[in-house]
This record gives sequence, structure tokens and C-alpha cells, in this order.
Amino acid sequence: MKNLFLAGILLAYCLAFCACQNAKTDTKDSTNTITTPIPEPVITKDTSSSKAGAMSAALQEVLASYLELKNAFTADNASAAAIVGRKLQKQLTDVNTASFPKDKVDMFLDLQSDAIEHADHIGVNAGHIKHQRVHFAPLSKDIYTMVKAFGSNQPLYYEYCPMYNDGKDGYWLSQSKEISNPYMGKAMPKCGVVKEEL
Repeated sequence: MKNLFLAGILLAYCLAFCACQNAKTDTKDSTNTITTPIPEPVITKDTSSSKAGAMSAALQEVLASYLELKNAFTADNASAAAIVGRKLQKQLTDVNTASFPKDKVDMFLDLQSDAIEHADHIGVNAGHIKHQRVHFAPLSKDIYTMVKAFGSNQPLYYEYCPMYNDGKDGYWLSQSKEISNPYMGKAMPKCGVVKEEL
């Protein structure tokens, strides 16, 4: 009888102990279930990708205006080049570098100030296409360097005219492999070669 009584107490103790352990496990599991569905990295990833998109959009606007400027020079249209030059100057000024990779900010700021200066010269010299083209050459190098650093959403071609300025700096970017020379315009529209595909 005594043994039966001790066995009963032992059984009750085991049941109570097991129930207590299960309750602790359930509490732990329910706590994990509540905390795990809210991952911080997802929020961080979404924020950074939208910043990267904004950066890309700003530089793509700059590139689009540059290509428009190139087309104005191809058509020997100094007035259109001046209008686009002023637009490009404003776009370059408005680029926000907050979302740029840290290792590219200083490089971009150097290019930005130089490109703004050349766009300004093009913008205020509507009646002087030769002077505008002098500034288009270094502007083209700046835009090329930007594209190499940050990429582009379209295929581009880095082209060269050996006839311009004794072959020293007749480079430009184009959206087409077909040569349309912005330095020679209608006088020699097909003078040039593709130097690089981007």
C-alpha cells in the first residue's frame, strides 16, 4: 500500500514537472513567433534600393540632356545647344550625392563642378558654336567618366574624331554606333570611329 502511495506521488510529480516544461517551451515558442516576423534588414534593403534608384534617375537625366546636346551640335544648332546647356547645368547642380557610394562621392563632386562650368559656357554662348564645341570636349570626358563609374540604363558608344583639334580631344558619347559627328556637324557628319562600347 505504501509503495502504491509513493508510486502515485511520483507519478503526480512527473506529470506536474512535464506539464511545467511544456508550458515553458510553449511560452518560448510563442515569444519567438511574435518577434521573428519583423525583420529589420528588409526595411533597410528597401530604403537603400529606393535611394539607389533616385541616384540613378538623376544621373540618367544628366545623360539624356548630354545626348540631346550632342544632337544639337551634330545639327550645327548653337541656339538649341545653349538651351540644353542651361538645362544640363541645372540638372548637374541639383544632383544629390547623399545616396552615392562613399568611395565615389569625391570623384563625382570634382566631375560635377567641372561639368557645370562647361555646361554654363555652352549655355551662355548661343551665337558661338565654335566656342561651345570647345567646352563640349571636356564636358564629354566628364560625362564619360560618370557613366563608367555609375553605369547607364542604355547601351552607349564612346566615339572619336581625329580631325577635331588636331586629334587631341574629339571624343563624345552616343546612343548609336552610327557616327554623327558633333564637332564637325554637317560639314563632316560621318567623320569618326567607335572607340568603346559601354
